[in-house]
Amino acid sequence: MKAKRGFLPVSPADMAERGWTQLDFLFVSGDAYVDHPSFGPAIITRLLEKAGFRVGIVAQPNWQNTADFKRLGRPRLGVLISAGNLDSMLNKFTAAKKIRSTDAYSPGGKAGLRPDRATIVYANRIRECWPDMPVIIGGIEASLRRFAHYDYWSDAVRRSILVDSKADLLIYGMGERQIVAVAEKLEQGQPIKEIRDINGTCWLTGDRADLPADSLEIASYEQVAANKTDYAAAFKTQYLEQDPIRGRPVVQPHGERFLVQNIPAFPLDTKEMDRIYSLPYERAWHPSYDELGGVPAIEEVQFSITSHRGCFGACSFCAIGSHQGRIIQQRSHKSILQEAQLFTRLPSFKGYIHDVGGPTANFRHPACDKQLREGACRERQCLFPKPCPKLDADHSDYLGLLRQLRALPGIKKVFIRSGIRYDYLLAGKNRDFLHELCEHHVSGQLKVAPEHVAGPVTEAMQKSGKDVFLRFLTAFRQENERLGKEQYLVPYLMCAHPGSTVDDAIELAEFLRDIGYHPEQVQEFIPTPGSLSTAMYHSGIHPLTGKPLFIARTPEQRQAQRALLQFRHPKNRRAVAVALRKAGRNDLIGFGPKCLLRPERSTPSPATQPSAPHKPKRSHKRK
Repeated sequence: MKAKRGFLPVSPADMAERGWTQLDFLFVSGDAYVDHPSFGPAIITRLLEKAGFRVGIVAQPNWQNTADFKRLGRPRLGVLISAGNLDSMLNKFTAAKKIRSTDAYSPGGKAGLRPDRATIVYANRIRECWPDMPVIIGGIEASLRRFAHYDYWSDAVRRSILVDSKADLLIYGMGERQIVAVAEKLEQGQPIKEIRDINGTCWLTGDRADLPADSLEIASYEQVAANKTDYAAAFKTQYLEQDPIRGRPVVQPHGERFLVQNIPAFPLDTKEMDRIYSLPYERAWHPSYDELGGVPAIEEVQFSITSHRGCFGACSFCAIGSHQGRIIQQRSHKSILQEAQLFTRLPSFKGYIHDVGGPTANFRHPACDKQLREGACRERQCLFPKPCPKLDADHSDYLGLLRQLRALPGIKKVFIRSGIRYDYLLAGKNRDFLHELCEHHVSGQLKVAPEHVAGPVTEAMQKSGKDVFLRFLTAFRQENERLGKEQYLVPYLMCAHPGSTVDDAIELAEFLRDIGYHPEQVQEFIPTPGSLSTAMYHSGIHPLTGKPLFIARTPEQRQAQRALLQFRHPKNRRAVAVALRKAGRNDLIGFGPKCLLRPERSTPSPATQPSAPHKPKRSHKRK
């Protein structure tokens, strides 16, 4: 099928239609080609196009040979590689390391269209095609695997992905500033091996004299692979230096070479954010996927609006702070309203905006004025263990934005689904936001993320505790009663997080019993690259405190915690019974109002069954 002119070239015919004989950059993606600003490859390629570069896309190439990689010919300046919107291993495997049956980022949701460790495989194929070609890797997989890192799927510490991929440069974070700067330097004739001064990039050198004077050196790959204490200490340094203002370069030896991480790129300002989201996206999957059923991942975001980036919430299991940064970057109201108006002109739009937010919906501005001057605090979080006294918990800007969106012609309803931080909401001076949230922006259910309620677990997660969630639950119910609405909270819950014992899982189960909530889904903790929780899981140590933690490692331990959170489900009966008895909690097995499990009815054996009353046989003889 011939592509629409608006899509970037994916075939020689597309290039010929544009009058191109050679690309400047080839972009290789592990995801199917979806030209929408919720997909990283779309943003990067559109940004390069805006900067005047000729860019073509090879999406989900057959990695068994080089034919697909050569489809658009040798590019003039370089090859850009991304595994896609998800880490390729997380995309393929569940928490139990079972292969997923579907892939939302592939045509028709078909699984198996990308290799394991896609960034490495693609880079190696490109080297086969053109050994001297500048190769730049980026995206979430490259970003979060930039240092030596624990890999859950191989249960081993792996080298930096920059080393294993044999790429020339790694871009970490969101990448817009970096990719344009790299492209311009290559255009000016600067060799890729000499591009070492761009913030938000990582590079390799074999000469210690090349290292930045103010850099911090952490334990080598060889050391962290052999010693879990060294791993935790190295991660702590990486974690604390992820700031564009006060951060310092971090160096990690790998054999005879040094991996150098320059400080993070400075956050985009509002004008820059607006320009990125105003680029001419088709907001659709490539038409070549039509007959295959399209790309399912777009359905969730097609009519959603990204209003900001970054997160100062600092949840341990999330790597957004390491990827997008702790300093919030926001779009203007004008930019967001223009995107909403664009929705109303699309034939498939029914009047409902599905979401307005970012990683956390109600983070619309930096946590405090100090962050833009001095950076985020090095060893203090904005919301954990309790909100900082300097936290700016003003929701008026977000409220004003939502009011304008609701008033637009053609907009019937504006929902918020990207996650409300209720501890941040409660830190506000009034309840205006909660009132309007309940009145206008909830579709019967509001999803929030307490994750757990046991103190040791929420502390390890760097989340607010049970009392804060109960305060919000009460406030939410009261507000809906005043409005005469029947709306419910749906809490996201996580089992088997580092620090969580079976006793903690029982405490959470009892809490769910008390509030009358029966979760249909529970997230089992997956140690994904780059997160603080993953460092805990591997090392058994909290890297920031040095304290040891219990780790549920075995399938039996993890299954027990999962089953307890869904103790009412019949399939979990045996696992719940075993877990309760091992924990010495037989008091929770019985018929009392506080019991989690009813005893099984025992079936008497034939020998012990009471005999039925004797009845004389009826005679069939005529009398």
